Amino acid sequence: MKQYEYMAKAVLADHGIPIAPGRLVDSPESAAQAVRDLGPVALKAQVLVGGRGKAGGIRFAATPEAGATVAGDMLGMMLKGYRVEKLYAEQKLSIEKELYVSVTTDRNTKSPLVMASASGGVEIEEVPDEKIVKHHVDPVVGVLPYFGREMAQALGLGQTLFKEFSDLVVRLYQIYRDQDAELVEINPLAVVDGHLVAADARLNIDDSALYRHSELPRVEEGSELEQRVQEIGLAYVELEGDIAIMANGAGMAMATIDAIEYFGGKPANFLDAGGGASVEPTAEALGVLVSMNPKAILVNIFGGITRCDDVAKAIVQVKNTRGISVPLVVRLVGTNEQEGVELLNREGIQAYSVMADAAEQAVHMAKGAR
Repeated sequence: MKQYEYMAKAVLADHGIPIAPGRLVDSPESAAQAVRDLGPVALKAQVLVGGRGKAGGIRFAATPEAGATVAGDMLGMMLKGYRVEKLYAEQKLSIEKELYVSVTTDRNTKSPLVMASASGGVEIEEVPDEKIVKHHVDPVVGVLPYFGREMAQALGLGQTLFKEFSDLVVRLYQIYRDQDAELVEINPLAVVDGHLVAADARLNIDDSALYRHSELPRVEEGSELEQRVQEIGLAYVELEGDIAIMANGAGMAMATIDAIEYFGGKPANFLDAGGGASVEPTAEALGVLVSMNPKAILVNIFGGITRCDDVAKAIVQVKNTRGISVPLVVRLVGTNEQEGVELLNREGIQAYSVMADAAEQAVHMAKGAR
């Protein structure tokens, strides 16, 4: 379970890791008051996605009037599929340097892994591997002070930063252990006036350990679209492309994504309609895809338990009740295939039998090809 930034920072502060003064705000008035009390602030959208800054989810305000205006613009906005309902108003920092540090679980070695880099402020995947210091932890021993000192030395830190970083690594591992975390990350770990401050934070709790943490507030994960489809009872993950996908079975959905990318397209989502989904939930899920307003929709069904005629009925239902305003490509093979194809043909919808043909056509239609 992911924690919002303000929740993660509260945990850091409880363990003695420095954070900037800040507070949660949910209105222009409370944002203006935060600026009065804290001075110039960064207003940060509290959504469970990365890359908020590039997407307009972090903005600055130097006066109460600016705070009210910026908060008014940000509250209620959609950010990568998430509606912004709360902001974290944090005192603006004069950052001299940005570092990176995290503790996560390395599933390959089945042990905790501490990572650090002198290149902070960007996604760790963007940092060359040779610029990342990695040390695995023996969970029986844990992280002792020498562990942090070795990492600080590897990063080339000196004097005050050396001692502060060494101590911070020990505290970060304590959070990882005490919170049953999958990830504790500070990025960037900022140098401000010669001292370390956690400028941003992520904390992901292992879902399997939540029964041990009744004190934690439960956080609803997923965008509004993801939550809507999950309420139907289907598996859905939002992606960043423009071709919406519905397939039956996780393997089929992944294969459909691969096929779209093979032909030069970009999938907008992963949607597993499952095996045996009836007409109504299938129609609801397709309706959600239509509401995304993608450039094309690809429905890829291999009928086993799922009946092709039920999928066809769901498509026809959506077409006749709400309309399908974007190009639709359908591939049907398997149980009651002929009946499904005939239903679609009567509605002027062609059904493909080969997945590659359907995927290529969806990409062409998304690009405006005829």
